[in-house]
Amino acid sequence: MSDSVKAAAMPLDSRRQPIEELSINTIRTLSMDAVQKANSGHPGTPMALAPVAYTIFERFLRHNPKNAKWANRDRFVLSNGHASMLLYSMLYLTGYGLTLDDLKAFRQWQSKTPGHPEYGHTAGVETTTGPLGQGISNSVGMAIAERWLAAHFNRPGHEIFDYTTYVICGDGDLMEGVSHETAALVGHLGLSNLVWLYDNNHITIEGKTSLAYSDDVQKRFEGYHWNVLHVTDANNLDQIAAALTTATTKPDKPTMIIVDSHIGYGAPTRQDTKEAHGEPLGEQEIEGAKKFYGWPPNEKFLVPPEVLEHMRKAEERGKSWEAAWNVKFAAYQAAFPELAREWEMIANHELPEGWDAEIPVFPADAKGLASRESSGKVLNAIAKHVPWLLGGSADLAPSTKTLLAGEKDFEKDSYGGRNFHFGIREHGMASILNGMAVSGLRPYGAGFLIFSDYARAGIRLSALMNLPVIHYFTHDSIGLGEDGPTHQPIEHFMTLRAIPRLLFLRPADANEVSEMWRVIMKLTHRPAVLALSRQALPTFDRTKYGSAAGVQKGAYILADCEGTPEVILLSAGSEVHLCVAAYETLKSEGIRARVVSMPCWELFEEQPAEYREKVLPNAVRARLAVEAGTNLGWEHYTGLDGDVICHADFGASAPAGELFKQFGFTPENVAAKARKLAREGK
Repeated sequence: MSDSVKAAAMPLDSRRQPIEELSINTIRTLSMDAVQKANSGHPGTPMALAPVAYTIFERFLRHNPKNAKWANRDRFVLSNGHASMLLYSMLYLTGYGLTLDDLKAFRQWQSKTPGHPEYGHTAGVETTTGPLGQGISNSVGMAIAERWLAAHFNRPGHEIFDYTTYVICGDGDLMEGVSHETAALVGHLGLSNLVWLYDNNHITIEGKTSLAYSDDVQKRFEGYHWNVLHVTDANNLDQIAAALTTATTKPDKPTMIIVDSHIGYGAPTRQDTKEAHGEPLGEQEIEGAKKFYGWPPNEKFLVPPEVLEHMRKAEERGKSWEAAWNVKFAAYQAAFPELAREWEMIANHELPEGWDAEIPVFPADAKGLASRESSGKVLNAIAKHVPWLLGGSADLAPSTKTLLAGEKDFEKDSYGGRNFHFGIREHGMASILNGMAVSGLRPYGAGFLIFSDYARAGIRLSALMNLPVIHYFTHDSIGLGEDGPTHQPIEHFMTLRAIPRLLFLRPADANEVSEMWRVIMKLTHRPAVLALSRQALPTFDRTKYGSAAGVQKGAYILADCEGTPEVILLSAGSEVHLCVAAYETLKSEGIRARVVSMPCWELFEEQPAEYREKVLPNAVRARLAVEAGTNLGWEHYTGLDGDVICHADFGASAPAGELFKQFGFTPENVAAKARKLAREGK
């Protein structure tokens, strides 16, 4: 049945309800019905928060359902993504292209309505939510992006960016540690364009929140320098609207609105229970709830035509708002053509002409540079030409070498700054970067590789959302030395290489760093993790060895022999120079050896089979991999007949040179193992 035909079956007495109440109950019943049909999902929160979502979309959100990517739209994030039917119901009713059939296919194969909202999959979903704490933290990146875009592009009389980000969140979001990291930073930065609405329903999956949660949310957020408001009844539209009005006119603070609600509102026996949170209500309970709403109890997926007509007015409002903005942008384009072109490049994921003109070529140098040093030089060379390449570190910029020279800090009095100070908040930093990236910026966030553990949830979501975030880590191995095992990555290369869609790059020298950045900057729908050394790495003589441009294929022949190799040495990052030194020894002994530098496995695996066979011919079974970390994964390249020099236990506190010697990472040991493989096999 079509929407209008189905709705025609609705009794006249129900149609006489005020349109707002009728619309809200439509949101509730659609959500209940979809969860019940799927026999899976979370009905209670949509039932409770339908009035809140309705008020945001109907009275406050400037958006265009017919163009979900309109540049100056307000953003809406459902951070408690398990309540996804609340969002899908709103997107359907306001005209984002979802159909009733899509709602009926909730949580089914290839549907547009997956269990949790997924960025890039469903129009109107601003970010992937579900892992609690991530949505609210992504929203911080969105608010930061608006402030930066406004500071960079707006001119007197030509204010083209001025949007607000609205977020609904729950107890789980606020319990997760990442929320503390990002909320504190928001308050410090005074991001008044950010509004969080907290669903204070006192229920989690296990039962009452009092089992594990007794935070004073108001005092907590006041301590973070937020404006805190309280709506005592989630069904009171006037209270909700008054709070949102105050929030959007507060000039110097973000706003937290605490909304008292009843999960499973209207369900006869399940209102305010844990059962309403994460499982279908059951037909009998749904019938009881519908009777409570004054709804035909046996109708399913019922949409009154006047509700659809009322809520689809969002299309006309959105069309009008975007048209007015387009006029404003045309005037801006005429007045500031270069800036307008910059925005178009951001929106289209383009790079300026000559963006790589100043990327350095490093001369051969036996002493060389730490790859963190060379990367800092390349980063600054590119940043001169790409104004929207911006970022910072988790309080480690002097060590990560990620400060942009001559640029201001992004702070409350300088939102146009490009140097960010995330504080000691790696998890928050990674999540914020995702919010910046969905807003079009090219953000990077830096720290020590060991602390990628803290950032991993955000890194994984960068990959899941296909965002070109640059996760920038230094101190990538036992080579950092004296700080000891707490700071020395061991398993981290492999755990990061295991994340789908993510590029993990570990360059071997300064020129590999330069080529690595050429790869990274061209990414438009894929994140990258950089793993850079603290210690100096020799800069190879490229007139003698292979071109560093091979980085763009993930792996390449760095040093070779005449004819078929007897043994192939494989490595990445700081251990490649050990293989090159061993190669020279083997060469002097008449052993035909090849060195393959493998800075990015993922790129190598995407090359044609012919190229991969050329670099690693199947006929050569004697292969030795060398990496200062666990051996997991290398066996894919060494095979059963090969071997690996690795370190599968934790490190120790000592100078880097001593550690490499003690753990067998020396040219002599590499040469000895390779010699044995070539002459005797494993």
